[in-house]
Amino acid sequence: MTRQIEDLLKAHDPTLASVEDTLTEGYARALALEAERLRIERRLGEVARSATGDEAKELRSLGSRLRSADGEIAALRALLGTLHDRARTMRAAAR
Repeated sequence: MTRQIEDLLKAHDPTLASVEDTLTEGYARALALEAERLRIERRLGEVARSATGDEAKELRSLGSRLRSADGEIAALRALLGTLHDRARTMRAAAR
C-alpha cells in the first residue's frame, strides 16, 4: 500500500478517481493495522498479568510487533495525509 501511494504521489497526472480509490484502500489498511495493534496490546496485557519466567520471549515478540505496527501506522497515515491534500487540490482545480 505504501508503495502504491508513493507511486501515485510521484505521478504527474493521476486521475482523481485513482487518488480517491487509493485513499479509500489506504484508510482501510490503516484501520486494519490499528485493529491489529489493539489485539497486540490486549495480548500484551494478558501475558503481563499472568507472566511467569516462561513468557519473556512472547513479551519481547509482542513488544517488537507493537513497535513495528506503530511505525507502519505512522508512515501510512503521513502518506495518506499528503495524498489527501493532493486530492483536495485536484478537486478544487476541477471546479
